[in-house]
Amino acid sequence: MSFDDIIDRIGTHSSKWDLMEPRFGVPASDGLAMWTADSDYPTADCVRDVVRAAADLGIFGYFGDYGDFHEAIGWWMRERHDWTIEPDWILTTHGLGNAVALCIDTWSKPGDSVVIFPPVYHEFAGKIERAGRKVTECPLSRVGDRYMLDLDAAQARLTGTERLLIWCSPQNPSGRIWTPEEQRAVADFALRNNLILVSDEVHHDLVYAGETFVPMDVAAPAARHALVTLTAASKTFNIAGQRTGNMIIADATLRAAMTTRLHALDLAPNGLGVKMVTAAYSPEGAAWVDAQIAHLDANRRLFDAGVNAIPGVRSLPLQSTYLAWVDFSGTGMAYEEFDARVRKTARIAASPGPGFGTGGENFLRFNLATQRARVTEAVERLQKAFADLQ
Repeated sequence: MSFDDIIDRIGTHSSKWDLMEPRFGVPASDGLAMWTADSDYPTADCVRDVVRAAADLGIFGYFGDYGDFHEAIGWWMRERHDWTIEPDWILTTHGLGNAVALCIDTWSKPGDSVVIFPPVYHEFAGKIERAGRKVTECPLSRVGDRYMLDLDAAQARLTGTERLLIWCSPQNPSGRIWTPEEQRAVADFALRNNLILVSDEVHHDLVYAGETFVPMDVAAPAARHALVTLTAASKTFNIAGQRTGNMIIADATLRAAMTTRLHALDLAPNGLGVKMVTAAYSPEGAAWVDAQIAHLDANRRLFDAGVNAIPGVRSLPLQSTYLAWVDFSGTGMAYEEFDARVRKTARIAASPGPGFGTGGENFLRFNLATQRARVTEAVERLQKAFADLQ
């Protein structure tokens, strides 16, 4: 099956498609779901094969022995990211959302603050606040199409109650890939302020030709004693529903603290998810990812060309991810107006920019991990919805 075969996900309990109408008012009958960050095409055959084999066996009892799983993760990080890790550094959680929540729970207490750099993945702030902690926003500055750090301004925003810094690399929603120098600056900032540095690297495989992603642990090894790296195959292979994510923690003291918390909460890996990730992190999986990147690259070029032809609208160029970050500020419209045009006129459900924090007020985020025909349709609908600007 190719990346362009249309699959109807309505009625499959897909949050992306089945919640589109109740959440956005976009009709299921002819709406386009371009919000939740999962893909509209099946995962790699090597992953599907292990699911078929498990179904054929028909026994889903308690699961043990994670040796192959840890070996596959180590192979993937070494081969795809030039990052050498040890098997005992790997702790597995109920997805990366759970991993973020566990970090907040383990290394802070109610009333403490957590640093984030908006505009950034909306669930960082959501998890912080739901845990009874406070958000310390250190907004990124925008220079042209590029987001930049302002760590002097960030320092001035700290209150002294911060315990963690949650970092997003590659950056969601902008697709920005941070340089090793920038990552070292962030690590130094965290160490200077006695912060645990949690680096969410879930989009690290979705990098376009000519760009290079460097893990925080590789870029800033001096910060290893305060670093927790979060990775998963979920975005890469469209298996987020298996809720299988990893914390990679080199420091024995940090790792012991998290291990204790995992045991206290009786959290253990999902057996089928473990098998799927083990199969994904393989030469066959790598070849599938390379093909997916080529598909996404063509999608982003098509989308950017069409959207950027609308006066006052700008889709920021992606270095990574399949999430287009589109700026509507040049239209002069308030958020409510351009959002309504997208939802009601174009009938597209996109992620609301304000949810990403300071700096997202004039934006919507569009998921391009879909069939080419749907991207083409989205561009045509958006151009019609803003035709009066021509």
